[in-house]
Amino acid sequence: MSLAVSAIGQGLLWAVLGVGLFLTFRILDFADMTVEGTFPLGAATAVAAISQGMNPLLATLLAFVIGALAGLITGLLYTKGHIPILLAGILVMTACYSVNLRIMGRANVSLLGKSTLFKNHFLASLPQYFDSVVLGIVVMVVITSIVIYFLQTELGQGFIATGDNQTMARSLGINTDNMKIMGLMVSNGLIAFGGALVAQNNGYADVNMGIGIIVIALASIIIGEVAFGDLTLNQRLVAVTLGSILYRFVLLLVLKLGFSANDLNLISAIILALCMMLPVFKHVLNFKHILKRGLDTND
Repeated sequence: MSLAVSAIGQGLLWAVLGVGLFLTFRILDFADMTVEGTFPLGAATAVAAISQGMNPLLATLLAFVIGALAGLITGLLYTKGHIPILLAGILVMTACYSVNLRIMGRANVSLLGKSTLFKNHFLASLPQYFDSVVLGIVVMVVITSIVIYFLQTELGQGFIATGDNQTMARSLGINTDNMKIMGLMVSNGLIAFGGALVAQNNGYADVNMGIGIIVIALASIIIGEVAFGDLTLNQRLVAVTLGSILYRFVLLLVLKLGFSANDLNLISAIILALCMMLPVFKHVLNFKHILKRGLDTND
């Protein structure tokens, strides 16, 4: 029971990353490598600020702002510097490593004995692991609601149009460069926000905690889409959270089968690859079914 509750709580906290990446990967239609730098950047910012006595909520919001600034740099390199988005993201991700070391002063900083969002009186009184579930639900309801509302505004529709067809969007007077920059800022802000939450839940920040983050975020998106089929845009945002929870249960099952925790990144990559190849498998199986039915008819 406790393992299931822990998996749900972790899924909810990590779902922030899925929603953040959804804005660039699904709406703007490109994968942003900056997230592997902004996740530990958010964690480092929040942990360093809390260690200096800042309120945990303000520290978490500060992490969002710092992450958005990293997204802004990627956006400027991409739109104004005409650097390919993949390379722009890698450049900022690489720079974030040194920035994180500067912020923390060393490779790893603990929150032992420090106040965090998970140590307030109400959450501390809950049974084990329920603190992450309750806080995760609140965070995801707020974030998902804000993103859904934003996408229904005129600005949000311009953002969606930019991802659908840039030429058409420009013909309608939409500044597509600004939309891309905005998307990268919000996306990386959310990723850093998620990093701050995960760091507070874990009790530490580490300069290497961003490795493989894009795979985890993509897994939340892809698993949610595969599990729940054809959905509207708003429903897909909710499915990201459910996909993140399902992904945590898959990892829990893998550990129960006796695999080492060191294999999780490899297993995550395999799971994501299989999910993304599912349409190909369906097409092949459907073709074989049609072929078999045709042969039976000829007989």
